[in-house]
Order: sequence, then C-alpha cells, then structure tokens
Amino acid sequence: MRLIRRMVKGFFLLLATAVAAAVVWLAVSPPALLRVGTGYAAKIVCSNVFIAGRDPDEVLRVDVQAPGNPLLKLIGLDTDREKKRVTARLLGFIAPNSAVYREGLGCASAPDGGGAMAGPIPAPVLQQVAAASTNVPWPDGEAATPIDPKLGMVLADADLAGPGMRAVVVIKDGRLVGEAYGNGFSATTPLLGWSMTKTVNAALIGRLMSEGRIALDDRDLLPEWRSDGRAAIRMRDLFAMESGLAFNEEYGDVTDVTRMLYLEPDMAAFAATRPLAAEPGTVFSYSSGGAVLLSKIWMNRIGDREAALGYPRKALFQPLGMASAVLEADEAGTFVGSSYMYATGRDWARFGEFLLQDGVWKGERLLPEGLVAAMQRPTRASGGTYTEIQAWAVGPGDEPDSRFGLPDDTLWVVGHDGQTIAIVPSKRLVVVRLGLTPSKLGYRPQLFVKAIAGALD
Repeated sequence: MRLIRRMVKGFFLLLATAVAAAVVWLAVSPPALLRVGTGYAAKIVCSNVFIAGRDPDEVLRVDVQAPGNPLLKLIGLDTDREKKRVTARLLGFIAPNSAVYREGLGCASAPDGGGAMAGPIPAPVLQQVAAASTNVPWPDGEAATPIDPKLGMVLADADLAGPGMRAVVVIKDGRLVGEAYGNGFSATTPLLGWSMTKTVNAALIGRLMSEGRIALDDRDLLPEWRSDGRAAIRMRDLFAMESGLAFNEEYGDVTDVTRMLYLEPDMAAFAATRPLAAEPGTVFSYSSGGAVLLSKIWMNRIGDREAALGYPRKALFQPLGMASAVLEADEAGTFVGSSYMYATGRDWARFGEFLLQDGVWKGERLLPEGLVAAMQRPTRASGGTYTEIQAWAVGPGDEPDSRFGLPDDTLWVVGHDGQTIAIVPSKRLVVVRLGLTPSKLGYRPQLFVKAIAGALD
C-alpha cells in the first residue's frame, strides 16, 4: 500500500512538473501558430477601435472569435487608448502580440513590440480629405437619391444581402440610389476591404504610370533580386499574380501569408525573400505577398518617405473625395497594399464609380487609358477568372457571371469574408457589399447584384 501511495505521489509530481514545464515553454517560446492568432486578434481589434470607433470587446467577440478557430475564444485583450495599442494574449499570458495605431496610417501589427516602428508621421499623411457635405448629392456630397420601392424590397431581403451584411451601397448612372446597413453599422462606419485593397493599390500605381514614373514592362524591380532570376519579373507579372514567386496563401495555419501579416514587422522584406517557383509570366498563383511588394516598389519609385506616405491621399483619396479612406502601413512604413484599407461603404462606392468611369473623375483622366480595360481583361494563366490588373473577371465561386444572369462586362473587386464591389459598365451600375461572411457559408453576391439590376431596369 505504501508503495502504491509513493507511485501515485510520484506520478502526480511528474505530471505537475510536466505541466509547469509546458506553461514555461508556452510563456517563453510559444508556437508560431498561437502568435499568429493573437496577432490577428490585436490587429483586427486595433483597427476597428481606432479607425471605426467600435467597442474592443464586441470586435473581439463578433469579428475575431465567432467565425474563427476555437482557440481564439481563449484570447483576452489589453486596450490602451492613451498609447493607442492593443495587446492580445492567450489565457492572459501566452503568446502576447500587439498592434499599434498611428494617425493617418491606421494600425500596424507589432510582433516585435513596436521596435521596428518607422519614424515620425509626415504632415501630408496627417492632412485629412475634407468631409463631403450632407446637403450635396453624392459623390460630391453625401445626399442620396430617394430609394425606389422595388429596390428597397431587394435591399431588405436578408437572403439576397447575405449573412453578416454590414453595408450595401448602390450607384446607378452616377447617383447614390440605395443603401442598407447591418445592426451597429451606418454610412459613417469605415469598413475593412481586405483584398479589395489590392485593386486600390493598383490604381495608385496607375497614377504613377500617368506621371511616367513606372511602367507595366519595368523589370529589375528590387535590389535584392538583381543577382538571380527574379530580376526578370515585370510589373505586369506581379499585377496578374504571375510573378513565379513561391508564396503560400493558405489561411488557418502558419503559412507565408499569415507569417507576413502577423509575425513580420517588415512585410515587404519578408515577401522579397521568396524564391522563384516558376518562370515569371507563366503560372497564376494568388499572392498577397506580391501585392505588398507592389506597394514597396511604387514607394521606392517615389523615393522620399514623406511624399510616398502622403501619396495615396494626394493622388487618389483627395481627388475622389474619399474622406474616410485609411490605407494602413506595416511597422516599417510600407503600405499593406494586399489587405488593409478601411473606408465607408459610400467611399468604396466612389472607388467603384471611378473604375466605372474608366479612371476619369469630374472630367479629368487620373488613370492611363487602357488600365481599367486591363483590369477587366481575364488572363489565360488564371483560367479566365483573374484579370491582368489585380481584379476578378468573375464573382466569388469562380463561376461565369452569365450563369447568374449578369452581363459579361461585370468587373469584380473582391475581398476576404464577403467584401465585393460589382461594376457593371453596360448598366452604369456599381454595387458595394461589405460584411463578415466567411466563404464556407457559400454566399454568392451575384444573385444580389442581379436582383438589384432588375429592380432598376
């Protein structure tokens, strides 16, 4: 009996030692996957608190935990409003990761605690676009056209609008003719576009193309590529997702994309290390890393840090009147042109209308002729789904738009979790649909756009 008691005591002592060792290991050297989770939570909460003005606990519960991995439910937050920093931890002490807000540049993931944070924010970044008057019709102001009853019925259809809808804005013949918002959201709430940011980033490069500072066939794009085959990568290859660079875009694990977004203070530096996996211009491979590299390349072309950080506002947001738009930068000060732009539904609609007008705004051509046409032109390497310039030729699900009764000229700007702008030139129609709608739900906004078009015909 005494022997048994000793054995039991020894077992529990061994178990306690193992648990203590595991706790120390998790505290000192947590697995990268846990830091990806806390980094994601900190970043999403930070941006929604300091850009969109939402409650941090609500954002954690609704945006991060509800649709995500069960482990995310173990994450807690420390939101420091004075320092404008959000830190997330698992079980209160494991795998801490932070995000820091900088006025004009939004929130940056700070996996190193902010040690690599770029210097003072230049004045041009802090200058805000003048808010549009509520008494002037959209797009110069914010006044909307009264909603047609038939359109109102479509916008009120929860099945068509889809689960988790947060904002819908409908533009017809250049007028704001309808909008709808989910509970807790309004016309003044900036919302994340996720990969819709890629198309905005492409438009910024288009502005530089108009100024003769960059071209589609430019090569030798980064100094670190000059000694190998990556020197052959052209701007058009990066635009079409045909760079040939190896980049794992899978989410839910520690892959290239999650490591870049939540574990790397200098995202472009990380993406630039990816080796060639195919000859440039031959294979389609969707890559957020490539989009971040596009940001780095165009910022390098400008050269001056102050001018580069102020360029999105000066070249695009100010002319279009996108007062709410915030293109976020990483710790190193490079815009995250793959994923992180916030804007109200109406400002996303301004961008959609800009593309509908072929890159012309108020009679002034801002994008070079042919660039928007290239945004609409599907590539052979993608099987006809993606276009030459950071946009989609088909809506979510990769089925031809004709199967949903939509015109073949429909252009799609698409982002993670149900963000879309459908641009239908033949109908002079733009439909913005924003929300929190994971792809696993199988929602297809094509049916919604078709119903909206029908109500307006």
